[in-house]
Amino acid sequence: MYKAFLIKYSEIGTKGKNRYLFEEALADRIRRVLEPVEGDFKVIRQQGRIFVETTEGCDYEDALEALKRVFGISGICPAVLVEDEGFDKLAEQICAYVDETYPDKHFTFKVRARRARKNYPMDSMELAAALGEKILAAFPETSVDVHNPQVTIHVEIREQINFYSREIPGAKGMPLGTSGSAMLLLSGGIDSPVAGYMIAKRGVTLDAVYFHAPPYTSERAKQKVVDLAKQVAAYAGPIRLHVVNFTDIQLYIYEKCPHQELTIIMRRYMMKIAEHFAKERKCLGLITGESIGQVASQTVPSLAATNEVCTMPVFRPLIAFDPLGRACPCILRKLVPSGGDSACVLKHRVGRSAARVKAEPRACRSANSTTKGIIWKDSTSSARGYGQSYRRFLRWVWR
Repeated sequence: MYKAFLIKYSEIGTKGKNRYLFEEALADRIRRVLEPVEGDFKVIRQQGRIFVETTEGCDYEDALEALKRVFGISGICPAVLVEDEGFDKLAEQICAYVDETYPDKHFTFKVRARRARKNYPMDSMELAAALGEKILAAFPETSVDVHNPQVTIHVEIREQINFYSREIPGAKGMPLGTSGSAMLLLSGGIDSPVAGYMIAKRGVTLDAVYFHAPPYTSERAKQKVVDLAKQVAAYAGPIRLHVVNFTDIQLYIYEKCPHQELTIIMRRYMMKIAEHFAKERKCLGLITGESIGQVASQTVPSLAATNEVCTMPVFRPLIAFDPLGRACPCILRKLVPSGGDSACVLKHRVGRSAARVKAEPRACRSANSTTKGIIWKDSTSSARGYGQSYRRFLRWVWR
């Protein structure tokens, strides 16, 4: 029955002369997420609407699930597209649609018509009233309620005529890539992936960095971070994950610094290293999952001390969230396993020259691995090399 998805967007509609840039970014993202779905899809921008036309044999459910994960879409309407063959033919097609979609005819309804093609012989009010009369005559069990209908049948007169009665909520937000990029400090907890999801929802593309400290943190902990990155990547697109070996830096801090300040000092190092990777990847900000007062290192003075080492903005979307409240769970429900490994972007770089290995600090060297949905840069298995003391590296961090 359904031949297309009508894509609704809310916030993009408020844009001015640059609105077409956001619409094109959204259409491009839709094309990308539908590539692995079975079937052929044609994405069309038309007079403030985006249509995804389908072909016979396409996987309707998979396409719908893919569209639900696209930021910038406020509603997905499975629609029927028909050619304009006169009012009687249109009324017949809409009655067939109602008959197939709603087996139980005991409901109230309303017809809402929109005439984008102004040369159509009937205006919007006349068309809605005439179609309502035809539906009521075909299905006497139904009744009309223009104020609080159980079913609203939308009819749009364009080059083709489309009609629909269902609207499936989308992810909302802004299309990916319209707001720059940022580096996410990813941990094994849930706060940082939720923070990444919220920032990506505003159109920001993500890279991520994780600080691994073997043998004090296990391979399972690292794998958990990779799995979380894959869940975020289902919404935020491919993510390059940098895994940094933090063990030696952590031990050096423990040996040389006052123990009551260890956590703050380590967090300062993490922010500085993350900023290094952010600049390398041309990111414009850092993202953390910090919330004021959640732990001792996230008080306002502690956050101020951590910020001192950064020269780029630090985004903290969860800063005022109640970790035990209901603000986060509504987002957590979205970060569920989806699609397995199908979205994976893997990139291996093996056998780098000894000269290049020697020229990099250990904490910044990477032996690349790949997992679906992310590009994984892992330094935890690198040989030490380098030959310099960590004192020089620490001076670089603190400068």
